[in-house]
Order: sequence, then C-alpha cells, then structure tokens
Amino acid sequence: MFREMRRNKQLLPQEETNRILTLATSGVLALQGDQGYPYALPISFAYSQGRLYFHSASAGHKVEAVRRCPKASFCVVAGDQVRPEAFTTHYTSVIAFGLVRVLEDPKEIRGGLEALVEKYCPQVDPALREKTIAQGLSRTCVLEMEIQHITGKEALELAKARQAMGGLPGFSGKQ
Repeated sequence: MFREMRRNKQLLPQEETNRILTLATSGVLALQGDQGYPYALPISFAYSQGRLYFHSASAGHKVEAVRRCPKASFCVVAGDQVRPEAFTTHYTSVIAFGLVRVLEDPKEIRGGLEALVEKYCPQVDPALREKTIAQGLSRTCVLEMEIQHITGKEALELAKARQAMGGLPGFSGKQ
C-alpha cells in the first residue's frame, strides 16, 4: 500500500527513527484541506507507542480537515547540513503516514495530554501538571495519528558518521 523508499541505503534503523520522534519538538502535519488543497502546518507533538498526539482548538481548519479526511502525513527534519561545495544538503528526516482522529473519550484525551505535558514540561511540579491536564480535559481537543507506515532517512555521509559515533550526529532534540 505504501511505497518502499527508493534510496534504501539511506533508510534509518527503526530505533533511530523512534528516537527522532521522541526528541524532536516540532514537525509538519499534512492534511487534505479546503477544496482538496494540501494543508501542511507546523505543529508540536508527542510520540508514544506508535502514535502521534497533537493538541488543537476544537474548531478550525485542522479539525475540519481531519473530520473530512483522516489520511495524513507527518514530517520531522532532525537536522540538515548545507554543503554548498557539493550542491547538496545532508539531512536526517522522518516521514510517517497514518490516520488522524479527534479523540472523544476523556480517558484517551487524558492520555494524549499526559504524553504532551510529559514531553514539553517534564520539570514542572507533578501536582501542577495534573491540575493543568484536569482543567484542559473539557476544553482541549487532542488529535491522535495512528502510524501505518514510517521511514527515517539520512544522507549516506551522515549514516557513516552515525555508525562510527553510535547515534545521530548533531541531533540533540532541540530545534
């Protein structure tokens, strides 16, 4: 159903792909927007157990697009190094495809909010985190993307450096 990556020598191992999604702080969610036009938006996210979580207002272009067509893609660029002398860019990225849905069950909404708060506010007092989640349950929309296909890709030069160093060179999770 999904295409295999053409340049498969650049395919990241699954653990590195997961690591990028765990550490990256933003990506681009692409949906089918109004009149069939692509609608791609930069967005914060959390990754947990093969799912991506996004928070949203309960109305607007994003939610309307998800309700109209749940198919989506999500992209994260973990880093890039412009190499003008070679007329290229060495980059590391992840692209995920899947179905997005608006969470309705309070238990699922709580789980999505907990994943987001844990990722972006781990140092905040647990009591304050819990209070904030509880207050947000009734007024925050949480979207969940169930990943159906995912690939991580990196320039061959970065793959060699990653293998030599045992990890992604230059990627700290901060963008």
